[in-house]
Amino acid sequence: LGGLGSLENLYLYNNQLTGEIPAELGGLGSLEYLVLFENQLTGEIPTELGQLDSLERLFLHGNQLTGGIPTELGGLGSLEYLVLFENQLTGEI
Repeated sequence: LGGLGSLENLYLYNNQLTGEIPAELGGLGSLEYLVLFENQLTGEIPTELGQLDSLERLFLHGNQLTGGIPTELGGLGSLEYLVLFENQLTGEI
């Protein structure tokens, strides 16, 4: 998926996807909506998602994500919705 530079919306919610969120998604420069909730995704939220300058909505709730919330997400000036509940995230907000 990392080669889809013109992709604006990626909806893969409510499936049975497993494994980690690919860091390559951070290269989707046109992405506005990243919707991966209600899967079985594990691991940490990739810091590379902080490169998605056009991102408006990031829905990752209902997975098994661990670690902290990457500080890089704080630099996403277009981000309107950040939904992370029902994971195992730790650390400071």
